[in-house]
Amino acid sequence: MKEQSTFGKSDLKDRASRIPPTEAGFLTRRDKQVIQHLAPDLLWGAPAQIFLAGDSNGLLTNKMSIPETEEEPLADQEKGRAVNDDVLDVTEDMEKEISDALGPGPQDEILSSAFKLQITRRDIQTLEDGQWLNDEVINFYMNLLVERSQSQGYPELHVFNTFFYPKLKYGGYSSVKRWTRGVNLFAKELILVPIHRKVHWSLVVIDLRKKSIVYLDSMGQKGESICKIIFQYLQNESKTRRNIDLNPLEWKQFSMTAEEIPQQMNGSDCGMFTCKYADYISRDQPLTFSQQHMPVFRKRMVWEVLHRLLL
Repeated sequence: MKEQSTFGKSDLKDRASRIPPTEAGFLTRRDKQVIQHLAPDLLWGAPAQIFLAGDSNGLLTNKMSIPETEEEPLADQEKGRAVNDDVLDVTEDMEKEISDALGPGPQDEILSSAFKLQITRRDIQTLEDGQWLNDEVINFYMNLLVERSQSQGYPELHVFNTFFYPKLKYGGYSSVKRWTRGVNLFAKELILVPIHRKVHWSLVVIDLRKKSIVYLDSMGQKGESICKIIFQYLQNESKTRRNIDLNPLEWKQFSMTAEEIPQQMNGSDCGMFTCKYADYISRDQPLTFSQQHMPVFRKRMVWEVLHRLLL
């Protein structure tokens, strides 16, 4: 259970304003407690510092944790969500590996590496219950989804990393034009775009088979403006790579409602929901999980990242 804050709203605003933006990636426990109690619009004033290192393939890395906001749970979020718990078993051997990775040790120790990414103990520990997933873990997991699709006959998949959307939004198409060099997006079936929205993770799914752009948010927020930006990107990409104009009337753009998809019931699992949306959708599976499955999903993801293999 989270500690209760005795701060008033004006006190929270004042304290948040004194947290230097350049140090937001290194917050004290008390600062994090303050941030967790702030409204989403206040948090935009104290963004976390992002350390970027790019390469020719548009792969970027980030060594920070992304906090997310809390929202009152919806009364019926758990209804109609069923998953076969038998497939979620974690063996004793797996438990030991998971516990060792989450336990004490050098924070910069590299526990897994692939896809030009290195996962440290610090990164892995964002998968502990109640922690906020960081970009490193999300990008690593998304790459595992692509690898699985290629080897197991699932829909042809492309995933943009977590820095694609902010780069596109603020820099326009020209800033991300090279990210698909050597990749024919329109030969894919599904394209996934993780979205960092202020302090909250969500997902955009582009289904080229259905000509749809869909926004999924575990806190029920809408993303029509995000879908429009993504469609404009596809339009520019199609013109540039194929000299073909997309017909907007043929494309559906919409947000899934809170009643249609699983919703989080705490303030720490938006990154997990984003990853699991991506997992199920990349296999063309219905979203049958719920909040109750997140603790075991977190454990399994630790093992998957360590072994570079999806269960």
